[in-house]
Amino acid sequence: MAARVTGLGGVFFRARDPEGLTEWYDRVLGVAFKGGPWMQEAGPTVFMPFDEGTEYFGRRSQAFMLNFRVRDLDEMLAHLASLDIAAETRAEWDSEVGRFARIHDPEGNPIELWEPAPPG
Repeated sequence: MAARVTGLGGVFFRARDPEGLTEWYDRVLGVAFKGGPWMQEAGPTVFMPFDEGTEYFGRRSQAFMLNFRVRDLDEMLAHLASLDIAAETRAEWDSEVGRFARIHDPEGNPIELWEPAPPG
């Protein structure tokens, strides 16, 4: 197939306070997209729909969940704790693809943090 997309170009969603949420993502997660596109590190991106009845995201009314790659999940968890942001981890979430944790942004959107497993 010659014609194909080359990567994820953006994630767009509604917010009650777009400016405040932009600041939160920058301050808490380092996702700096204010004033231009966020230049992320190269790495794997998973694009996968889930069954509409999944409990994986939390509440059933939630239509999406953001997933961000992190280099060191333990370091990120310590950073979040220093900001009094609750993070959830579960042993059953970790697998051969890596380690995971969950947080929610100030508007309740679920965010999964993923430390990919080392290659090989």
